[in-house]
Amino acid sequence: MEKDIGKINKNDTTDILLRIDDFGGRVGLTIREFVTSDRYTGFTKAGVRIMAEDFKKFKEMINSVSEEDMKQPEYSEGVSGDETSDETNKNNNESVVEKNAESQGGAPKEQETLDDSNPDY
Repeated sequence: MEKDIGKINKNDTTDILLRIDDFGGRVGLTIREFVTSDRYTGFTKAGVRIMAEDFKKFKEMINSVSEEDMKQPEYSEGVSGDETSDETNKNNNESVVEKNAESQGGAPKEQETLDDSNPDY
C-alpha cells in the first residue's frame, strides 16, 4: 500500500516527499528526499519514517507549532539570516580562545593545522 500525500520542493533536483506506506508489514508515514538528476533518480537515505502507532503524537507535535513560531527573526544593521560580518566572527573567535585559555589557566594557544606535506598525519 502506498499513498502519496504531497511534496515540497527543496531545490532544483530535490523534493521532500510525504507518503503513507507499508514497509515490512508495518504502516507508517515516510518523509524522504527524492532526487531527479542525470546520475540518479529516486529516494535518498535522507528522511524519516513515523510509525502508525506514533503518528498521533507526531501530529500533535506538528500542530503545536504556530505560524508565529515559524516567522524569521528580524535583524538590524542590514545583516539577515546566517550572514555575519568578518569583524563579528573575528571577535567571537577571539572570545572563545580567551575563555578557553582562562579555563585552562594559561595564555591562548594557537590552533594547530594539518599539513598535507607532513607524513606523520
